[in-house]
Amino acid sequence: MSNDVVAVEVRGILPANSGCAVFIGNEEKVFVIQVEHNMGAVIGMFLNDTPKERPLTHDLFGHVFDGFGIQLLRVVITELKNSTYYARLILEQDNELGRKIVEVDARPSDCLAMAAQHKSPIYVAANLFADVEDMSEVLSRIHDSGEQDED
Repeated sequence: MSNDVVAVEVRGILPANSGCAVFIGNEEKVFVIQVEHNMGAVIGMFLNDTPKERPLTHDLFGHVFDGFGIQLLRVVITELKNSTYYARLILEQDNELGRKIVEVDARPSDCLAMAAQHKSPIYVAANLFADVEDMSEVLSRIHDSGEQDED
């Protein structure tokens, strides 16, 4: 892995005005990506290994990946344009034809859900990580106030 990315993890998921705030970061910095409420719940379910009565869409993709021998190597949150984050799934398939790596454009919320589901690492482009506002103190105050997050 090159120095162009920074390793991060989901640090918390909290209800917000129009969905959920997903706090992502590491010991250096934490930032927030706003997601739809249901996606916040899905990410939390995968992080907590919550059993589900029926497969979710991300479970379906996981089963398809398994069926074709595809592994989710990592997800990368790549950029922020017009208040919208962009991300990529980095997939690997190793079969009789050889090894193939494919990058797929996807919403960060879907990437985070699939990373949680597959226990795959999450990265942020280094230049993006340098530019995002540090929300570590906000997350710390929320934890200190006793509010519970969903992760």
